[in-house]
Amino acid sequence: MNEAHQYCGSEQWRQMIREVILPWALGEADLGDDVLEVGPGYGATTDVLGTVTMRLRSVEIDDDLAARLRERFAESPSVEIINGDATRLEFADGTFTGAACFTMLHHVATIELQDRLFAEVARVLRPGAALVASDSLGSDDLAAAHEGDTYNPVDPASLPERLATAGFDDVALKTNEFGWAAIARVR
Repeated sequence: MNEAHQYCGSEQWRQMIREVILPWALGEADLGDDVLEVGPGYGATTDVLGTVTMRLRSVEIDDDLAARLRERFAESPSVEIINGDATRLEFADGTFTGAACFTMLHHVATIELQDRLFAEVARVLRPGAALVASDSLGSDDLAAAHEGDTYNPVDPASLPERLATAGFDDVALKTNEFGWAAIARVR
């Protein structure tokens, strides 16, 4: 991630995640007690999810961010940070009771890789388990903020079909000034 993303490690962003984005995106969704988090980045979502579930395993592809998160959550009995690629998860089928993916899908370089990520998450979720995902809406301002970085925003209108292809049903999609949120359940 480029330097502009240091904002994602700020207290202001953590507060936005904690007080606005997560409550709006999660709604009444129950992720259960063994949750997969994809792309924790600086860990703002991890901070919240790590307190509301018995076990949170967060998969971060960036080596430096994963190392920082491992150090930060070293004393947490419920959070495990894994340096890995969510398009090739090393978990057995049906491992998790829920999954979360917040403000990171635009960093996945291609639609094909985003779809592979969705399929992998579906594979490692138990039948009926929920995926809650959220991201920003594409804009010129965000594209400028991602100069020198991957920026591939997800068109929310494409999500119901893409998630269905990946193995999800019951896709609920909503948008607001912050972006989009989707909740889907594995078949």
